[in-house]
Amino acid sequence: MKILKDILYKVSIEAVKGATDVAVNKITFDSRAVELNDLFVAIKGTHSNGHDYIEKALSLGAVVVICEEFPSVIVNGVTYVQVNNTNVALAFMAANFYENPSQKIKLVGVTGTNGKTTIASLLYQMFKKAGYKVGLLSTVKIMVDETEYKATHTTPDSITINRFLDEMVELGCEFCFMEVSSHGIHQKRTEALEFTGGIFTNLSHDHLDYHSSFAEYRDVKKVFFDQLPKSAFAITNIDDKNGAIMLQNTKAKKVTYALKSYADYKAQILENQFTGLLLKMNNNEVWSKLIGSFNAYNLLAIFATAKELGVEEQEALRLLSELESVSGRFQYIISKGKITAIIDYAHTPDALENVLNTIENIRGKNEQLITIVGCGGDRDKTKRPVMANIASTLSDKVIFTSDNPRTENPDTIIDEMEKGVEPQNFKKTISISDRKQAIKTACQLANENDIILIAGKGHETYQEINGVRHDFDDLLIVKEMLNQLNK
Repeated sequence: MKILKDILYKVSIEAVKGATDVAVNKITFDSRAVELNDLFVAIKGTHSNGHDYIEKALSLGAVVVICEEFPSVIVNGVTYVQVNNTNVALAFMAANFYENPSQKIKLVGVTGTNGKTTIASLLYQMFKKAGYKVGLLSTVKIMVDETEYKATHTTPDSITINRFLDEMVELGCEFCFMEVSSHGIHQKRTEALEFTGGIFTNLSHDHLDYHSSFAEYRDVKKVFFDQLPKSAFAITNIDDKNGAIMLQNTKAKKVTYALKSYADYKAQILENQFTGLLLKMNNNEVWSKLIGSFNAYNLLAIFATAKELGVEEQEALRLLSELESVSGRFQYIISKGKITAIIDYAHTPDALENVLNTIENIRGKNEQLITIVGCGGDRDKTKRPVMANIASTLSDKVIFTSDNPRTENPDTIIDEMEKGVEPQNFKKTISISDRKQAIKTACQLANENDIILIAGKGHETYQEINGVRHDFDDLLIVKEMLNQLNK
């Protein structure tokens, strides 16, 4: 139990009705989760308004309501606190409730369009190998040192973040690496956290279903760096045209990395093969099991972060060479029939182009590349024809299929993708809305030494159709199909 006036520390309050010395059991913004003596926060979301559920929260035992507008009926014995923005208030209250755990751990946030999961996950892996207790908040999973929890969002809500950070602190974790999404920044989920450092990967076409323009998307990312304290470091990819923008107003120590430009941390690709990368990094050669130029950037960001966190250079390079690829990120298998299948989360035009160019740079010229790709439903529609154009231009054969259609008709999504295919590339394309059938067809079309890229879902083990998540794992399905062919 915590006292309300302590929970409200640093919260900008407009008005209060009731007592502030009331004891609070827990904080929640989900009226269905309210129990006796809870504090309910009325959040104005994109699909629903928490203010409509205040009465329900009170019926379940809430004793405090945080709101942007007082309800028409005020119940005796309940404390109502009016604030300008309940998302911001929630961030500070969650931090206060768990006694500001981000101040007791070295928290590093990773933001950008592509590479967040890889960088955060590999930093977790690296510091574990170095002997530290470490936490991870990522799209793929949440780790409290050795204990794994399922992730539901790239950046969880403020309560979840602080609850897990508190667990990490209690367990003695020294570091936590966290993905920071544009949604998370915009919805103030990271507002009251104290970061030791921030990393910018790159910026490309994504989430324009949520943000009104690319400029807004970029500026939301920039807010994260604007809010870093003077004691923190801000690491940016200076090869990306938006990299310098991220550092414009930050008070943090400015650090740059690049493959092409002058930077504090520099790398050169010496070899790029299916077996890995040979890099020259700050005048040292290092071999990595990861593949592709996009991973060269990721490895450079990881190296820079390790150095800024105090890891000795040779130790950082040694640990870098031991890192294993992240689930669903350029993850590949080779069948007995010598067909290579690659699973990758590439779900933006830039990420898809990077993966396809990486394959093109590595492969010989005698085999064919078959790409399976779809686009998510209820998301940014403008990238659909762009992704189809990239796939059909850079592949020998393309199968357009379902990703997570959600509430949309999969065939409608595919129709919108097909509009981006150039006339000369139409003969390369097939449309099969059933994703399992699409993978099966690709396996049947493939010959010895051919490459199949299955893009878009990566680590996901489900397919969301009409609000229902069905078991679906690209890696397991392609293994099954290739094994059937081998028999």
